[in-house]
Amino acid sequence: MIKQAIEKVVNHENLTFDESQAVLDEIMNGEASEIETASLLTALTAKTPTIDEIAGAAASMRSHALKFPTIKDDDVLEIVGTGGDHANTFNISTTSALVIAAAGTKVAKHGNRAASSKSGAADVLEALGLDINETPETSYESLKENNLAFLFAQEYHKSMKYVAPVRKQLGFRTIFNILGPLANPANPTRQLLGVYDESLLEPLANVLKKLGVKNAMVIHGRDGLDEMTTADETAVVELKDGKLTKYTLTPEQFGLKRSKRADLVGGTPEENGQITRDILAGKKGPKRDIVLLNAGASLHLAHPELTIQQGIDLAAKTIDDGKALEELNRLLAFSDKRKDVVA
Repeated sequence: MIKQAIEKVVNHENLTFDESQAVLDEIMNGEASEIETASLLTALTAKTPTIDEIAGAAASMRSHALKFPTIKDDDVLEIVGTGGDHANTFNISTTSALVIAAAGTKVAKHGNRAASSKSGAADVLEALGLDINETPETSYESLKENNLAFLFAQEYHKSMKYVAPVRKQLGFRTIFNILGPLANPANPTRQLLGVYDESLLEPLANVLKKLGVKNAMVIHGRDGLDEMTTADETAVVELKDGKLTKYTLTPEQFGLKRSKRADLVGGTPEENGQITRDILAGKKGPKRDIVLLNAGASLHLAHPELTIQQGIDLAAKTIDDGKALEELNRLLAFSDKRKDVVA
């Protein structure tokens, strides 16, 4: 299959959803050589992957992932960025996830160690004291008890071992740079997805629709951030009721002060952990504001009856009432308890 797929893509023909899924299955099963994998990734990059090609590949990644228990009744949210913005901000999405969970919404945070920054989601959570290597069953228990589970990507996607050496040698962005945020094994139905390039907004909103996501915002800060930014405008494509809407947001719309990019810079996992802890404890300033914006938009997705402004207000109240810091402490206690059980 992969040889035919390479030939098709080299000739600038598009793969169907099923073809893309099948060829990724071959790669994920270790049936393709490194040269074949490199050829396909290079050809797809040169052509630009279509919605069907991305969605089919994401479906393959999900099917090869370690299984996460089926979530019934509750809608689960994911807040994640593609990375690759080289901004070295603190861990905005991870801090926001803690606030969202504290506000009562279930969050399945799928993440990894840093690739293009100093501190990925896994790094900062580990620095805060969480066990990032929990089993799917334990993570599911945490989701039910604490409204938040961390799914460590390298533990869930073992088949990526067939792709990692090729990606490293190629050295340029491929379809896999956008697949990670689309391959959450918990199959979230609500998603705030930040991207490194504005041209990805509409295609990835359509991919999320194909993957069964109900409500989503695909976002790009015009300062280059793969987050909703307080340092510039944020371009948005929102998926709601099967329809896409494009618009632009500014921090001033929500009574937030415009920041400088330098105000949002982080550091090592330990430094970022302290920043997260300070925000959850109520420290004011630009870092809190960008968390409020991202958490507020996510709460709007989880609860469509809330406007983004109402989501921001709820996020602020959650922090100021002490619930966000309580959420972190509850997660740490849960993690410690599980470590004791294993020991």
